[in-house]
Amino acid sequence: MDDKEISARIGALIDEEHKLERAGHEPDHERMKAIEVELDTCWDLLRQRRARRSAGENPDEAESRPAGVVEGYLQ
Repeated sequence: MDDKEISARIGALIDEEHKLERAGHEPDHERMKAIEVELDTCWDLLRQRRARRSAGENPDEAESRPAGVVEGYLQ
């Protein structure tokens, strides 16, 4: 997945998240959590690609990390 595809996926997930929030009833908590996790993994992959590019490395060598790893990061 290249940067544009990752950014497009992030945008689609954000749109879905907002749609669920505006639904007017209690949002599906499982789906909201799944969206949050997928957003975190997409952002992580995008940051990895940008860091590799900045370091003169091949961004295509960046790999999506497991959700458990990404969700364990301190912010």
